Formats: sequence, structure tokens, C-alpha cells
Amino acid sequence: MKRIFAVHDISGVGKCSLTAALPVISACGVECSPVPTAVLSSHTGEMKGYTFRDLTDDIEPYFRHWLSLGIVPDTIYTGYLGSGKQIEIIMRLISEFSLYSPLIIVDPAMADSGVLYKGFDSSYIDGMKDLCSLSDVLIPNITEAAMLTGSEYKTGYDREYIHALAKALCGYAKKYTVITGVSFSEDESGCYVYDKTADRSGYLPAKKYPGTYYGTGDIFASVLSAFLTLGFDVMKAAEYALEFTNKSIKETYENKTDPRFGVAFEKFLPDLMRYAGGKV
Repeated sequence: MKRIFAVHDISGVGKCSLTAALPVISACGVECSPVPTAVLSSHTGEMKGYTFRDLTDDIEPYFRHWLSLGIVPDTIYTGYLGSGKQIEIIMRLISEFSLYSPLIIVDPAMADSGVLYKGFDSSYIDGMKDLCSLSDVLIPNITEAAMLTGSEYKTGYDREYIHALAKALCGYAKKYTVITGVSFSEDESGCYVYDKTADRSGYLPAKKYPGTYYGTGDIFASVLSAFLTLGFDVMKAAEYALEFTNKSIKETYENKTDPRFGVAFEKFLPDLMRYAGGKV
């Protein structure tokens, strides 16, 4: 069985980060070995009074124990990292595991809607650029793509702008870039894929639903990471990731579930097993 080291925080409520990655990656038929960078009682979007426990000092000993046991990854997949120090630790550990040639997938979770997340500054962007330079696959949103490439952030954009961002990101990623939250019309929101290895690209659209849905970026990136680990073509992996994420949003919207607590993805987990087919 293939194994992913998933480096994320974990929130008890909200179905994001590791609470999304663990079931989703497992349903794809890939072992998910979680590396918690922090523990929260809930995610921080529209939630007040949450608890937070930083685990920066535990990350390196955690990895070193695995090395002592001979446990190695097929993929290292990173998401939200809470500080520049965490970035430095992960980069050092990626270097140590390089002997085993794992696929390195980075979701550079640091910004949205044109602004950095609270607590980050320009030095964090510089650190994330260094981490991204070790990646095979990058999965940013448009804001993150613009910040990483030093491009102007645009809300009114065209396909040429998105394609230029995707190609520029391949100055970091060795194989693929997948930009999320791309929309060329008011009723859709999808992803743009650029395959550096074959110099091909494509836009995958999905129906857009009103509202904000927390954790969907983590769900998309986790499905994509699992199928790339299994050896799927990047376009097919992105198609499956988008379909699964969009179904979960649709279910949440139609059932009028409070989106603060994450999207209703559980009933669609069997779909991931079906997608994986003979590769599981």
C-alpha cells in the first residue's frame, strides 16, 4: 500500500486539514500517516473561543522516530504551516527523506482574497517560496499563486492570466501546478491544471454554490494527492478531486447544513474507492 505523510494541523470540529485528509486519503486506498503541526478545538473561520496547541517542537522528533523504524513515504504532502520555523523544519526533513525519492506536494496555504492569513508577513512568503522550490506539485489558490510568482493579484482575470500564473509556478514545481478557485463565469468555480512534464494545460469547471465552505481546499488537495500517489494522470486526478469536492458542497448547500462545520463529504467516500478501481 502506498503511504502519504500528511503534514497539517488538526481541528476537532470543522472537517478541514487532517480531519479531512485522513478519511479522504484512506478511502482512496492510500495509507495516511498524519504529522500534526498544531491541535485546535475547531478551525478558525467564523469560530470564536477555539483552543490552540502548537506542536512545532514535536515535529522533528516525530519524523526521526519514523526514520528509526524504517517508515518512509511515497509522498510528503504539506498544508497549513503555522510559522517560518515549521517551514524550516519540514524543508530539512524533506531533504533527509530525499534518498527515498518521495513525491513532494505542497499546498501553500497562506492567503486568500488578495491578503495573507492573520499572523503571516512577507518573510513567511519568502519561506514558503523556499519550500515550494522542493515541490513536485503545487496546489495554490489564485492569491497564493500571485504572491509566490510576484504577479499582480487580479479579481477580474482571463485564461491568459491564469495560464501565465500556472507556468510561472513551474519555476518551483518540477511536475504540475493546479490552481484552485478559478472561475471564468459567475456560475462556476474550478481548477486550472498545468503539466510541466508534457507542456499541456486544461481548465476543469464545476457548478458554483452560494456561500463559503470551509475545508474544501483541504479536501480537494487530499484527493488530488492520493490519486497522484497512486500514479493517476494529473488531469484525471484533478477531475476526481473536483467532482468529489463539488458533490460535497452541493450536499451541504441543498441540506442547508451550517457550512462553518465543514462540508458533508462522508456519504461520497465510496466514490473515491470506485475511482481508484484496480489501483487500490
